[in-house]
Amino acid sequence: MDSIKANDSIVHFNETCYNNINEHIKSNNFSKIFILVDENTHEHCLPKFLNRLETDKIIEIIEIESGEINKNIDTCVGVWNTLSELDADRKSLMINIGGGVITDLGGFVACTFKRGISYVNVPTTLLSMVDASVGGKTGVDLGHLKNQIGVISNPDLVLIDTSFLDTLPKEQMRSGLAEMLKHGLITGENYWNKFQDLSKLNLDNLDELIHESVIIKRNVVEEDPFENGLRKTLNFGHTLGHAIESYFLSNENKTTLLHGEAIIVGMILASYISTELLGFQKQTTQNIKDLFLSYYDKVTFEDNDYDAIIELLKYDKKNNHGNINFVLLESIGTCKIDCLVDNNVILDAFQFYAS
Repeated sequence: MDSIKANDSIVHFNETCYNNINEHIKSNNFSKIFILVDENTHEHCLPKFLNRLETDKIIEIIEIESGEINKNIDTCVGVWNTLSELDADRKSLMINIGGGVITDLGGFVACTFKRGISYVNVPTTLLSMVDASVGGKTGVDLGHLKNQIGVISNPDLVLIDTSFLDTLPKEQMRSGLAEMLKHGLITGENYWNKFQDLSKLNLDNLDELIHESVIIKRNVVEEDPFENGLRKTLNFGHTLGHAIESYFLSNENKTTLLHGEAIIVGMILASYISTELLGFQKQTTQNIKDLFLSYYDKVTFEDNDYDAIIELLKYDKKNNHGNINFVLLESIGTCKIDCLVDNNVILDAFQFYAS
């Protein structure tokens, strides 16, 4: 697959990954290499990566605990301290090998340590390959509130080796697929129609779909790198989806949802709201719901959950001037941003989801 230029970064795929990282290290006078992993990628991905790395530079491995619950400033402080103790300097290179938690947090650590060191992302989950790989969003959560702290900073390189997907459990694959489904809804029928029979989706055609998803996101963020307009469309389903994810993460009586699982709910809700406010076709909304729930388990909500979830909407990053701004659909491939939605419509959307 052809490499993809994305703003100040380049995304390489499969075999070209290792040729390019080795050339990058060779052509830059890095003082040391630091590799950030969690316990899963340390075991399943790091050995292969190190085996393909050609360098005599000192390599230090830093491991953090996996999971969204550890995507916080305390973890960053731990990594910053470790970098200092291991004599990292401004000519060090940081390589982040893992899912979105590792690449978001590792990118944030790198671009703030000594006011910025070079870093490379190696996304190992489907979600991080199609979402976190492009756009330069780095950062951490603030308590249970998603991605409240961070900066936009592009890595030198992004290396997507899809063989790492062989190590993923099915629920992680489904989580990543949610973002690809979103790309279809906001982009148009051509890409959306490729997902109409999810039972036929397999690893043989996944490489091509990943490559296409990266191009879709690249095209959006190149036109609007700082999310002033078009880039907001990438948040379809995320306004309520992030609130649901945060609520389930913070509530000890709930089973924590993966990002994609929460976004699937958010997209069904946003489709219903689009029908109510923008005339998005009712049958298309029903088809979206039927397709998603044929592949994803339905999430159960109690009556007292709704107000708490709606309350969390005020922390959404798209908000301004006290307004909660939704991304909605006029048709598949045609979005409207900065839509205001009455709470009663949101509650009706939850009832539609539950029905």
